[in-house]
Order: sequence, then C-alpha cells, then structure tokens
Amino acid sequence: MVYKKGPPYKVRPVEEICEDIREAGKAYGKKAKSLFFPAGNTIAMPTDDLAAICRFAVETFSFLQRITVYGSSQYVARKGLAGLKILREAGLSRIHVGLESGDDAILRKVKKGTTASEQIEAGRMAKEAGIELSEYVILGLGGIERSEPHAKKTAEAINAIEPDFLRLRTLVPKINTLLLHEINKGRFKLLSPHQVLQETKLLIEDTRCRTILTSDHYTNYLDLAGRLPEDKERLLVEIDHALSGDKSRFRPYFIGSQ
Repeated sequence: MVYKKGPPYKVRPVEEICEDIREAGKAYGKKAKSLFFPAGNTIAMPTDDLAAICRFAVETFSFLQRITVYGSSQYVARKGLAGLKILREAGLSRIHVGLESGDDAILRKVKKGTTASEQIEAGRMAKEAGIELSEYVILGLGGIERSEPHAKKTAEAINAIEPDFLRLRTLVPKINTLLLHEINKGRFKLLSPHQVLQETKLLIEDTRCRTILTSDHYTNYLDLAGRLPEDKERLLVEIDHALSGDKSRFRPYFIGSQ
C-alpha cells in the first residue's frame, strides 16, 4: 500500500542527503555506531551516489561501525560484484533483503519481480563483496495450498545464499489489497497459527547453512531466536511445545491497516 499509493519514486540529490547527515552529525556524531538509510529499496540509488553518502557518513560519525540499507534482489544483482565492492569500500556493511519465498510460483503470484535463482545470485554476490546479508521470509505466503513447497524451496534458497541473518515474518492481510479480496472470496486460504508453526518447523529442519535466526516481530506467533545449526534442536523443541498448546495462546487474527 505504501509504495503503490504513496509518493512517486525519486532519488534525492546527494547534496540534500549530506546536509541531513551533517545535521544529524551535530546531534549524534559522538554516539552513533550504526546508520540506516531508509526507504523501501535504497540499493536502487545510482552506485556513485550511494557510495558518496556512505563515505560522507563515515567521515561525519566518528564511531560508526555499520551502514545498512534495504535492497530488492533484482537491484542488488544489477549492481554487479564490482558495484557492490565499491559500496562496501565506501562503508555499506549490511543489506536487508525481502526474499519472501524461494518458490517461484509464489514469487509470481505476489508479483515480487524476481525469481529464486536471481535472489540466490544477488545474495551470493553481496556476500562475496563482503556485505552482510539479512534475508526476510514471510511465513504463510503460499497459503495452505503451497505451504510445504514454500518452506522447502525457501530453505533451499537460504542454504544456497548462506545469509548472515534469517528473519521471519508472518503473513498478515492488509486493507485495500487484492490478497484480502481473495481471502474473503475463499480463493486464498490463510494458515492457522498451528499451520504456520508447522511451516516454520519444516523451514528450520531443512535449513542447513550457518545463520542467525530471529523472529521478533508483532506478526509472528512465536519468538524464535538462535544460531543455526547449533540451536536447531532447541528451536524445534520450542516449536513442538507451542504446537501442543491451544490456539487461544496465540495472537488473534487481524487485518493490517498500515
């Protein structure tokens, strides 16, 4: 809703952004250790412009340790390894990527604009450039019909990418969306809390790479956190314990308005 019905996309001039950084530096320059350049797809900025504001931020904040942006896989891939290395050298240290799913059927359905193979390519490229990678997965995105393929194919993509972080979110329908219309018409069947947990369990079971798992988000039914593969058994036990409980233990169904 935000990006389709909000202001049209544009890239602000570097000079304006640097002025914001300069003002922030006056207030936080002695304290700030991390910096996030917001907007839904900051990696889409021209490489030279993004590198310029990263360099300026490094110069402005004396104790800066991390610069993070959001970035869609297709735009990460367009940077190429050379472009990503330029950004890393300029100070960009982490990209948050909405993988959502490793199932191409689901990616087409939600009009993600990319494929599992391109997401894997982009992820590997970012890692090779020395940039930390945080991949987001939306539990329940395939509905009941594609729950198992969603979990298994997403795990395959995660294993291929080997992201530093794997972050879980649970699908929540939003007002004024085609998805909510399909749910109300019975054409898309949302997972119950227990079904979401079963999908989570399958995803974790099939994830074999080293990564840090987090699910600390208001959409989720269970807050899971740990290192994979070291904490896999503990996490599965936590899921099994949650599965043994009544549905009244979980958050109520709601429709998102933001």
